Amino acid sequence: QVQLVESGGGLVQPGGSLRLSCAASGFTFSSYYMRWYRQAPGKQRELVATITNAGTITNYADSVKGRFTISRDNAKNTVALQMDNLKPEDTAVYYCSVRRRGDDYWGQGTQVTVSS
Repeated sequence: QVQLVESGGGLVQPGGSLRLSCAASGFTFSSYYMRWYRQAPGKQRELVATITNAGTITNYADSVKGRFTISRDNAKNTVALQMDNLKPEDTAVYYCSVRRRGDDYWGQGTQVTVSS
């Protein structure tokens, strides 16, 4: 079955960096777009970044453009989110996701807290 396991979250000061990783299994990873979402307390889940199956095209929410970078390693079945110049408003639980055969799959999420 599809499994997505995120890691790399934590507490960081404003202006700092974190790198999130998501390990995928149970499907042909290289055939699917991958996405990172986030959900802050009391807010709806927000799409942060998307990467095509070959990794050639990426897309970002305006709020993170120029600060976050999504990448993937199809040999290792992983997708990463490099987050630089973090801001307090980036505080949220971050999830990786795949849409496969019309169904959305999510990991358990990893908490990112940006605070001084």
